[in-house]
Order: sequence, then structure tokens, then C-alpha cells
Amino acid sequence: MKRNLVLLGPLLFLVCTVSAHAQLYKWVGPDGKVTYSDSPPPQTVTRVETKSMTAGGSGTVDLPFELSTAVKNHPVSLYTTTGCAACDEGRKLLTERGIPFTEKTVNTKEDVDSFKKISADGKLPVLLTGRSKETGFEASAWNTRLTAAGYPESSKLPKNYRNPPAEAVAPVAKAPAAKDAEQAKSKAVAKQDQTASELPAASGNAPPGFRF
Repeated sequence: MKRNLVLLGPLLFLVCTVSAHAQLYKWVGPDGKVTYSDSPPPQTVTRVETKSMTAGGSGTVDLPFELSTAVKNHPVSLYTTTGCAACDEGRKLLTERGIPFTEKTVNTKEDVDSFKKISADGKLPVLLTGRSKETGFEASAWNTRLTAAGYPESSKLPKNYRNPPAEAVAPVAKAPAAKDAEQAKSKAVAKQDQTASELPAASGNAPPGFRF
């Protein structure tokens, strides 16, 4: 039975982005043909070159083959909110097991609106493993799901690997940079000066710009 569910009200709901890691292989066959593939070469091939290709996460850290394959085929996303003990437990499980994951937080109305596309019941935490979803935290269910997706039972992550920072499901649009704002102000002032210069000179005691 699920435990520690957080039921969000009308203001709390998430969407996910995913980090992916792939290993690219290069080898020369007996016929001299060069082959590039994201799958390992035949065992008969003795000389193989590999290149790590990562999006998100630690950026340049090579993951073991088993782990990188699981990340590629079944990327993990965790949906959380503040003040959620079950969310903390879920995050701890993923971290201790060495699962690369992307975390999205739900704290605003905008987050709620986006999260409705993923889960209509509003319960957190939510674990997405590829297209599979676990709502609410239950360690045995989460571990079973991760194992089925091909993730190692214990951490295989390099020591210098770091998951990307948690982000809001619906990030707030950034305000214009101070430089851009200053440029816009300068353009407005210049336009006002140009308009003033085009007005006729004052007549008699009339203020500049007045017509009679």
C-alpha cells in the first residue's frame, strides 16, 4: 500500500525534462569497414574506440555501459514539492542507489497547470521511469521499477557525477537584463527629443510646441 502521499490542492501539480547519456562506439571490421554505433561491437572485434555523449547531468562524466543504457532507454524524472517528507525519501533512495535523475518541483499555480498534463490526481512524489509512473513513495515498488528498467542494484556512478539542479516545472520568465532596460529607456528619450525638435518654435509667450 502506498504511503506518505502528498495530495496537492488546486494550486499544486509537474512536467518533466530528461537527461540522457549515450556511448558511441567505433570499430574496424575484418573487411576494413569502419562502423559507428551506439551498441557494443561483436566480441570478435578487438580494437574499439568509445566516446561518451551526455546531455544534462554531469556533462562530461562517462557512465558504465549498463547504467548509460538504462538512462538512455528509461530516463528517470522525480517530481517533488516543498515540505514533503515522502519526496525527501524518494530523492534519498535514488541518490543512494546511484540513479541519474532529473528533479522537477511543483510550488506555483503555473507548475500546477503544467503538472496536470502528467498527473491529474495531484499526488506527490511521482517517479517516472521512461513511460512508467509510480505515484507516492514506496521503496519496494520504486526499486522493482528501477530494476525492471535495467538500473544496477547498487550505485555504479563515478564519484564526480552530479545530477542537474532541481528546477520548477514552469520556470518564471527572466526579467529583461539591466542593459536591455537601459537601452529601451535611451531609445524612448531619443524619440521624445526627436518629436520635440520637429514641433514649431513658440510664438509670443506661448510654450514651445504650441500651435496658434
